[in-house]
Amino acid sequence: MDTNRRALLQGFTGAALLAPYLALERAMAAETAKAAPAATAMSNEDHMAAMSKVLGPGLWGQEQVAMLLYPKFTALDLVGPHYFFACMWGAKVQLVTTEKDLSPVMSDLGLAISPTMTMADAPKDLDVLFIPGGTEGTLSVMGRTDTIGWVKDRASRAKHITSVCTGSMVLAKAGLLKGKRATSHWVTRETLADFGATPVNERVVKDGNILTGAGVSSGLDFGLALVEMLRGKPYAQSLMLQAEYHPQPPFPGGTLATTPSDVGQMMDDMFKPVAAMFKAMAPG
Repeated sequence: MDTNRRALLQGFTGAALLAPYLALERAMAAETAKAAPAATAMSNEDHMAAMSKVLGPGLWGQEQVAMLLYPKFTALDLVGPHYFFACMWGAKVQLVTTEKDLSPVMSDLGLAISPTMTMADAPKDLDVLFIPGGTEGTLSVMGRTDTIGWVKDRASRAKHITSVCTGSMVLAKAGLLKGKRATSHWVTRETLADFGATPVNERVVKDGNILTGAGVSSGLDFGLALVEMLRGKPYAQSLMLQAEYHPQPPFPGGTLATTPSDVGQMMDDMFKPVAAMFKAMAPG
């Protein structure tokens, strides 16, 4: 198995998952090469040619992606998109902590994620700036001048400014959504208007170089949409198949419009104080 193909496969699925397969294929390739080295070489070349034919220019890339980590973020907002970003062969995906060192950052539900660099060390010129959401943690970050300043700076040069869930509230606080169509978690979506944005009730919303995803689970739709923008539809479809992303929820729901009214009203009432806290962060 040639080096390029192995590296590409690892980029798609991760070395740990492929380790047994790769070891077996190396052993089989060695035996086959003894009998028919030319045929083996042709097989590898054909495979790479087939991938190049299907994926085209999107096969290779060098995107710089920075995903912000802050205490009490919502893990799934980040983990879903991270899966798709990290599967783009050649992309450099950095988990950027708002803290002073590289200690693991705890999510709102206790899942710790290890950052790869601090804000000070993060690339200055980004292809993708990504902000996950949360509740208490997001409100805290919106009040931190160092973080908002960093977001403004990186966004001033980033090719794609993006978020999932209430991460769009951080973009809004940084003044990046004024006059822009955007979405957020349903609890805070309408509050975007207080920051000068136009709230849109859709899973993924694009306006210029701004791409925002709605609540937590929309991060998967958002991630695929951005991969398509960066690498093309065939690459995104390849990752969609790899992840076997074909959602079939066990019952209707997930939006206020599709959830039984008694459940929806209960949840809406419960989250009204949260919406008020985000609204209070809007400029006077």
